[in-house]
Amino acid sequence: MADKNDIGKTGEPFVMPIEWGKVREFARAIKDPNPLYFDREQARQQFGEVPIPVTFLMTSAFWQDERSMPAVSFDLSRVLHGEQEFEFFKPIRVGDVLTGRTLVADVYERQGGRGGTMTFTVLETTYTNQNGEKVAVARSVIVETGTRG
Repeated sequence: MADKNDIGKTGEPFVMPIEWGKVREFARAIKDPNPLYFDREQARQQFGEVPIPVTFLMTSAFWQDERSMPAVSFDLSRVLHGEQEFEFFKPIRVGDVLTGRTLVADVYERQGGRGGTMTFTVLETTYTNQNGEKVAVARSVIVETGTRG
């Protein structure tokens, strides 16, 4: 279980190239009909290159390994994904190469409605592009449900 001592822990950086085929597959998977994801020439004319769908950064999990996550222990039988948020600072497009680094931003507890204390761990992944510019921050809240007393 995470605790306040875990705040500030970081994982190792990971690299995530933004590839058109993967953006197109993701858009199909989420049933986003926006033609920009499928017509690369139109996207290039409008934006210089194909932009990513807003939630595409969720695929960064495919680029991470055990070293990418901060060393925090969870009882996986009691873990829920509680929340996800994205904050963008610059456009992310096909051809960009992102570097992500995940940090434990906060750990707090609340009493569960069915008994036991729930522990909430806030993870922040900061993404920079190939130019070293901060382009996005993804925040996730991991909830470890309490055990009945």
